[in-house]
Amino acid sequence: MKKEPVNLPRQMAILKSLGQNIKMARLRRGFTMELICERADVSRTTLWQIENGSPNVAIGHYVNVLHAIGGFEKDLLSVASDDALGKTIQDYNLIVHKRGRK
Repeated sequence: MKKEPVNLPRQMAILKSLGQNIKMARLRRGFTMELICERADVSRTTLWQIENGSPNVAIGHYVNVLHAIGGFEKDLLSVASDDALGKTIQDYNLIVHKRGRK
């Protein structure tokens, strides 16, 4: 049995916003759903779900659609690239050796 993802309302809003951004980028370029479906090798239903921010679509399909629209898949490389909290935690846990008395 397939397990459904459980998302918080804030996470759902982010996915919805991502889907709207993808749809607007497609429309600004004048691309039809059929063209993007063909280029991304996804069904029309999958593209509709992506544009509505469905959490049930595999991230690979999102990447294929972003590529088909115009190379936006590279934007995913910036996710968590500047992890200030993670770097702070890492620095805090570093072992600092103190010199002994002279």
